[in-house]
Amino acid sequence: MAPRPYRIPLPLAGLLALAVAMGIGRFAFTPVLPMMQADLGLSLAQGSWLASANYLGYLLGALLVTHLSWSPATLLRLGLWMVVLMTAAMGLDSHWLGWLAWRLLAGVASAWVLIGTSALCIARLNATGQTERSGVVFAGVGCGIAFAGLACMGLTLAGTTASQAWLWLAAAALGGLMGASMLWRTVDDASPAAAAVPTSHATTASDPAATHAAASGEPPSDKPPAAQAAGARQIGDASAHAAPPLHWGLILCYGVYGFGYILPATFLPAQARMLVPDPWLFSLAWPVFGLAGAMSTVTASRLARRYTRPQIWAGAQVVMAVGVLAPAVWHALPAILLAACCVGSTFMVITMVGLQEAQAAVGQAGAKRQMAAMTASFALGQLIGPIFFSLTHAWFGASLEFALVLGTLGLLAGAVPILRLRRPDQTPAARPEGQR
Repeated sequence: MAPRPYRIPLPLAGLLALAVAMGIGRFAFTPVLPMMQADLGLSLAQGSWLASANYLGYLLGALLVTHLSWSPATLLRLGLWMVVLMTAAMGLDSHWLGWLAWRLLAGVASAWVLIGTSALCIARLNATGQTERSGVVFAGVGCGIAFAGLACMGLTLAGTTASQAWLWLAAAALGGLMGASMLWRTVDDASPAAAAVPTSHATTASDPAATHAAASGEPPSDKPPAAQAAGARQIGDASAHAAPPLHWGLILCYGVYGFGYILPATFLPAQARMLVPDPWLFSLAWPVFGLAGAMSTVTASRLARRYTRPQIWAGAQVVMAVGVLAPAVWHALPAILLAACCVGSTFMVITMVGLQEAQAAVGQAGAKRQMAAMTASFALGQLIGPIFFSLTHAWFGASLEFALVLGTLGLLAGAVPILRLRRPDQTPAARPEGQR
């Protein structure tokens, strides 16, 4: 018998995918920015434009998914390769306009990977009764942030230039891509593997329903062949008809979260720089932020045994709001540390439970489209938040504390309707008992 090829466990593969897409594709720019300012003369205004280009790309990427018929596996594969190539391009190019294009495309790719990974991993883990291990998948974002921050600190100490740092990060992204590739190779290899199974032990090769189950990561069915054939016809009918309607309540709540989150994420670092004169101490805050995000998703998965996902979501927004408000009313280093812990430990929890709720609300058939719409709403909130503050600052002289108070109010206001969300197939009196 030929040896069975080694496969990275599904949660770890999902973790690697999100670490590459979000930790490097989206957030690595934060620790690399000081290096680019020192080596390449990048101004703070130019850096802000590069960050905005990535936000815009994230929005465009999510909007594109709502109109593309690509499978989650295709989105994941193309997105990861784009992250690797765009990260390398940042190190090979030396023109600001080129950097704008690469950061824009990296944002597009990050959205594709988040949506593709979420749709694939949540469905497969649910099908195999491993829902709690979703926390490991979404810990990838925090792990990627921590890795990028620590890597940039080490590269700076080694005297590496900003361009070389981007190339090193691209090499790391390529390694993560190789580890995450089992997510789409599992789908691609499903049919050949099924065909190799003897007919005395399985019917996958001749059974469309079993082939679909293998490709989607679901356990094989023990139903009679006739029932499985009927299931296969239902699968075909489902794909032939329009996707389920979007859950607009989830979309709007997720957009409000994006608005409330981006204000502290944008302006807390500026306030921290005023209170923390040591640049190395400030640089260490970024990896700590990432580690807090990584540990929080694993913890939140266990909370799902006692609380519903909307309750976890709303509670996380309240905790984040407390952290955002702290430095606005208490101008001291402990307030900044409190804010970093509160924001860092909740931002990925909300992302995880929000996308899980999207899968549960519309089903597998509409999950990719629902997740894409929610991601686009979040990205739009990210764009509106800083613009709104900039206008109030220019017109009315609003202070930095005003931005933090505004973010707090947005988070608290958005937590209330989350608790009242219902799925399209639910009535107030008919919520499935024990459903999370």
